[in-house]
Amino acid sequence: MEQVLATAGGVTRHRAKVAAVLSIFKLRIGSEITLTTIAGVAVTAGGGLAAWQLAALAAVLLSSASAGAFNHYFERDLDAQMARTRRRPFATGELTPGAHWPALIALLLLGAVSLAAWATNVVAAAQVFLGALTYGVIYTLWLKRRTWLNIVFGGFAGTFALLAGALAVDPSLQLEAAMLAIAMFFWTPPHFWSLALYNRKDYVDAGVPMLPATTSARTTALVILGHTVLLVTFSILPAFTGLGPVYALCAVSGGAWFLYRSLRLALNPGRAEALANFRASLIQLSLLLVGAIADGVLHGRILA
Repeated sequence: MEQVLATAGGVTRHRAKVAAVLSIFKLRIGSEITLTTIAGVAVTAGGGLAAWQLAALAAVLLSSASAGAFNHYFERDLDAQMARTRRRPFATGELTPGAHWPALIALLLLGAVSLAAWATNVVAAAQVFLGALTYGVIYTLWLKRRTWLNIVFGGFAGTFALLAGALAVDPSLQLEAAMLAIAMFFWTPPHFWSLALYNRKDYVDAGVPMLPATTSARTTALVILGHTVLLVTFSILPAFTGLGPVYALCAVSGGAWFLYRSLRLALNPGRAEALANFRASLIQLSLLLVGAIADGVLHGRILA
């Protein structure tokens, strides 16, 4: 009986270890980023990608995973100070930091970029690399602890993911993809600032100059509203330049909801409204990506 219990305990510990390792790769976020890449393919005229070229999507997921792991590894001291992140594996000691982790992360990124270059072209592969570089190095290592503009530049990570899909189809970059890429750039700050406003005490206590920790809640909410207006504007414009009614419906409905919640936040910049706005940003992005991908499917722009 003791042997059975010991075996069961070992299996449980093994599963917990595997779950801990998988968690550092932020695969849920990576899946969303991969959908962004598909949206980039979907809004670009030219016949889409051949079935074998869809390996480029795996490259984006691997690149995102490498950036997520890099963030977990190098921010373990900061994560331990914040309620939202203190249970992350490196922060708790469940995973032991060591030189093998940066080496694994670098190999993962190298594999992702090489796969993207092989499956599509070097221009798209460069976007895969730049996305990971932006989030992992520029945001995590350089800007996050130095300036409230950290997440503004960090927002380029999502932009590069969309560009990877668009440029895989047409390296010259078409208008609809360019506008949607700009929209993605403006999406990240209000999305994350809303969450940071909800968790403002964490950032103040940890000394991280996220916008809500450096200014008043009202000013933060007004900046969020301004970014949301720009985001919605650029996300709707492709409906007037070539994308169809399905995209237009999704872009307008998601954008209207995000604008409404952002306005509510500006009028009442409290934690409850901040969390509601954070959730609205996810709804808006989901509808935008679904609309773009559905439009691409209807017009044969996903697969060549």
